[in-house]
Amino acid sequence: MSTTRIVRRKVTLALAVAVVASVMAACSSTSVATGPTAAATATSVKKGLTVYFIPKDTQNPYEVIADKGGQRALQELGGKVVISSGTSDTAAAQIPSIQAAIEAHAAAIVIAGNDPSALCPSLNQAATAGIKIVAFDSDISCGSSPSHLFINQANIEQIGASEVDLLAKEIGSTGQVAILSAAASATNQNAWIGYMKQELKKYPNMKLVTTVYGNDDPATSLTVLQGLLSAYPNLRGIISPTTVGISTAAQYLDTHKSLLGQLTLTGLGLPSQMKSYVHDGTVKEFELWNPDNLGYLAGYAAAGLASGSASLQSGSKFKAGTLGSYTVLAPSGTTGPSVVLGPPTVFNIANIDKFNF
Repeated sequence: MSTTRIVRRKVTLALAVAVVASVMAACSSTSVATGPTAAATATSVKKGLTVYFIPKDTQNPYEVIADKGGQRALQELGGKVVISSGTSDTAAAQIPSIQAAIEAHAAAIVIAGNDPSALCPSLNQAATAGIKIVAFDSDISCGSSPSHLFINQANIEQIGASEVDLLAKEIGSTGQVAILSAAASATNQNAWIGYMKQELKKYPNMKLVTTVYGNDDPATSLTVLQGLLSAYPNLRGIISPTTVGISTAAQYLDTHKSLLGQLTLTGLGLPSQMKSYVHDGTVKEFELWNPDNLGYLAGYAAAGLASGSASLQSGSKFKAGTLGSYTVLAPSGTTGPSVVLGPPTVFNIANIDKFNF
């Protein structure tokens, strides 16, 4: 064989080896590129999810707004929300809705607990059936089972303390004060009231005389309010950490203007309900977060947990649509894994017309 042919064969062989190497490299590159893409697809939110939203009751305007936020979130994600609860703020009224979610093979339940522990057996049954559990607005306390994520509207201590501070500023940090709450078993109300009592220690001339419960029912709230005013004629301030309670009290004071000479009302309210009372001077300041955003965040969290794109691990993150990214906080005290929507907004004559919820 001539030298020329040997050289040609070596060149041909070298070219063949180069082509094979190039193809193998291309295949390897394609494999690396598709790996993360496949992983991202596997952890994205699934389409067609059904999430049961179980509010405290179906007639509370605050709860209605929060549920609509959840509907907005699932609509963006290609799923749907079923709203189901009773008309009274009791655990017994919510348990049939949990059972309905189990029978419907729902992907997740988002619940505002009317009782911290009475719902636990039913929610454990739901979790055993593979349904992810999210509490929002009012947490549940079931120990380690079922594992769940709490969507906290704002820092609990901050809410309780800020309401006392608002009232103290308006009444000169002096006089008898009372609390008009929702249900006596409501987890969120009791947590805020606990921090209110701590904050009141900073104001030795303010005395908490009693806490009354209107059960988030306008008629009941009015009855206990009238009893409160009768029992404590020298009352200087009322804190109502519930939208039903504060709106009921504002409506009553609006028709009994003589009481406003010595009595101040504040708490947590909806701007849409409180706007006229702020404009006519019945209420000077109150606060709240956006309940639509609270429901929206809960909806994204529930869908993420059901899809595997969110977890209960401390420090893990998930995206909540237009609200951005949220980080799961480590358990603290009686609160398990949670995320916080954000600080409450204080509403007064200067800004209330900017808000429509």
